[in-house]
Amino acid sequence: MRVHVVHQQARRRRARYARLLWNGAEILVTLGVVLLLLVVHQLWWTNRQAREGAERKVQALERQWAGEGEEGAGEGSASHGDGVGGGGGGSGADGGSGGPGAGSRSVPDSASTSAATPRPRWTQAYAILTIPRLGLRVPVAEGISKGNVLNKGYVGHYPGTAQPGRAGNFALAGHRNTHGEPFRYINRLRRGDRIEVETPAAVYTYVVDRTLAQTSAGDGGVIRKVPRSAVRPSYGYTDPGYYLTLTTCTPEYTSKYRLVVWGKLGSMRPR
Repeated sequence: MRVHVVHQQARRRRARYARLLWNGAEILVTLGVVLLLLVVHQLWWTNRQAREGAERKVQALERQWAGEGEEGAGEGSASHGDGVGGGGGGSGADGGSGGPGAGSRSVPDSASTSAATPRPRWTQAYAILTIPRLGLRVPVAEGISKGNVLNKGYVGHYPGTAQPGRAGNFALAGHRNTHGEPFRYINRLRRGDRIEVETPAAVYTYVVDRTLAQTSAGDGGVIRKVPRSAVRPSYGYTDPGYYLTLTTCTPEYTSKYRLVVWGKLGSMRPR
């Protein structure tokens, strides 16, 4: 009888171990499925939602501006002509001396046109950024809040930097991965590539000039009025001008460093 009791105890221990192993395996499988779903949500679902939302916002802005243009045209051709040719800045936008079409650093026509645009409200989408090389067309919103701007798939305008077409530095931030990842491939931009910024007043064309492949996340010099890296001073500019700055995280799927692309204003076309 004693031997029989020992065998029963051994069987019970083996049964307990088997249950523990089974329960542990179930927990691991469940955790694996949950982690997989989280990865799918971050890398696929957030991109899909953000891209669809950003595309709808671009379409809404285009409809809004088209409606405003039709209302302005209905007021009479004379007043419309004064707004572009006369009130738009003296010598006009098509090749007056010092105009953006001439490639001049001083852009009085674009500055006066941009000045007529009301200051955007916080998190308001008020412009459209187009990068032909990347097939990118996304809204630009005021501020760089993650929840209210960047995670919507929008590009965010750094508060305190210049507005489109104005003297200084029009500085933007965008996600490189997840939530629409509009700036994922800005490392592919090359000198001479065009970047367009549309507002209700005008379309500003910037030309890519320089790239800083990596700098620290706290390098505020890259978005100053005259952009110049505070970490790597050999990258940037020394003279005032009309600049565009694109910033995003690098390497991919991290936020340790920043990738920077700079451009200069090349031309302006009134809407």
